[in-house]
Amino acid sequence: MTRRLISSGSPFEQTMGYSRAVVQGNWCFVSGTTGYDYATMTMPDDIAAQARNCFGTIRGVLEGAGFAMGDIVRVQYTVTDAALVDAVIPALGEALGDIRPAATMVIAGLIRPEMKIEVEVTAFKG
Repeated sequence: MTRRLISSGSPFEQTMGYSRAVVQGNWCFVSGTTGYDYATMTMPDDIAAQARNCFGTIRGVLEGAGFAMGDIVRVQYTVTDAALVDAVIPALGEALGDIRPAATMVIAGLIRPEMKIEVEVTAFKG
């Protein structure tokens, strides 16, 4: 079975020693993705805008690996504050409302204070 490592161009991938995604057979495992705009290395303050950036990066990585958003079967959201959940729900629904993967949401800290959400997905092409 062929294993492919996928990069989104984030400088963190090399310095922290990980891949944005790993494709193994019919599976694509996408690392936790925060709301950076990797073209400008900026992060919006708004959690919904961060979530949209997360899904933009995830979409690009999946497409580059030969997958589509509709192939997502599992998602984990990490949100830094439960008080932000209501503000991010519309952006989550925009991205995955028709796909409806199995999901988990965790409230926890992230590695940088400007990060309010991180999204990790698993996709399967059966």
